[in-house]
Amino acid sequence: MKKLFASFFILCSAGGYFCLLNADEGVSILDDMKFEGQIRPRYEYADVTNNSKKAAQALTARTKLEVSSNRFFGIKNLKADVGVISVNNFGWSDYNSLYNGHTDYDVIVDPQYAMISNASLEYKYNKTVFHAGRGQVNLDNQRFIGTVGWRQLERSYDTVFVSDNSIKNLNLLTAWVYGAQGVKAGATKDTNSVLLHASYEVMKPLKITVYGYMYANYEDTYGISFTGKADTVLKLSYRAEYAVQKDNSLKYGSNAPSNKVDANYFNLDISADISGFTVGANYEFLSGDDATTSKRENFVPWLGTNHKFNGWADMFYVASSPSGGLKDVNFKAGYKNKRFGKILGVYHIFDADTDMKDANGNNTKDLGSEFDILYKNKIAWFKNLSGLIKGAFYKKGKAKNYNHDKQVFWVMLDYKFSSK
Repeated sequence: MKKLFASFFILCSAGGYFCLLNADEGVSILDDMKFEGQIRPRYEYADVTNNSKKAAQALTARTKLEVSSNRFFGIKNLKADVGVISVNNFGWSDYNSLYNGHTDYDVIVDPQYAMISNASLEYKYNKTVFHAGRGQVNLDNQRFIGTVGWRQLERSYDTVFVSDNSIKNLNLLTAWVYGAQGVKAGATKDTNSVLLHASYEVMKPLKITVYGYMYANYEDTYGISFTGKADTVLKLSYRAEYAVQKDNSLKYGSNAPSNKVDANYFNLDISADISGFTVGANYEFLSGDDATTSKRENFVPWLGTNHKFNGWADMFYVASSPSGGLKDVNFKAGYKNKRFGKILGVYHIFDADTDMKDANGNNTKDLGSEFDILYKNKIAWFKNLSGLIKGAFYKKGKAKNYNHDKQVFWVMLDYKFSSK
């Protein structure tokens, strides 16, 4: 928290200095300045049954502060921003944050930590944007590139990118990612990765996206997706996606993988909305290792917002994804309106792609099942404040490391504010 207050003091002091420059010398450094922030306190309880660990409890608060200017140094279309993020647990440390050394507790990945979340310059010329510095990057549904915004210490990326939509309905992005920080305290990654992304909206019911993510410290990921929405009596939306992971092409650094890789992924999703009611079905497939080959065939979404996928209990990504891959069949149902808020339930059935071992050394593909539920609504008597109650109930399968039940509960408030 000291880091947060120090950073806030520096920002305020800098803002005052810039204002003085503007008044006395006619230099407009922070013209059209905007200040925004977030305070998000949360209680989380996590219990993996019969695993020799104590149930975890965490009371944390995320604080985000950001100052930006859309006319930096008075230059039209030149944007600058700087921000900090801090997570405080108020001395409540009855959980394993993967940073605090409390390994006798179950895991809740919300470490007490502070870091610079934003520090960038961005210039827009017609419909082309040039960006350099640190910020948040979420691509598509965040399956492969995301900030993991659910966790208190949200991920930031250090990037240099160019995006362009000069051609109608066509969006192009080329990015060099030279670092990633966040989620786990001190988990700075010197990625030196290249991201290529293009999407074209043929018509409202059909958008085609192709991408190539060349991670320096991980395998390359290439894919294509077809998405769209159709407004009829029902509001239908769908996603059909296929991706592969191949050998690392950049070969950067000592952590660059050297093993042969041949993994694949696909995702089929459809949902329908009518009068606030939502129903949907999804099938997601991540290939697993085949013991008869020397290649690594286990598909891993290294930099994705994985909490959004395969159950909110995070059974498959806190440590590593299943070596046997994952098949996730899930169904959702919910209701939403302005007064009532939003309620959503999701049921998952998990199986491995290839055989895994149970506790007795026998082959199995059973990875269990899970039911998730949430309720979210605005707090009517307090502007910009919302509340959320959320639960995840994982029922064990037979495969080793997945043969324990797990329950997770959250109670959270979220307050956002802005100078404009």
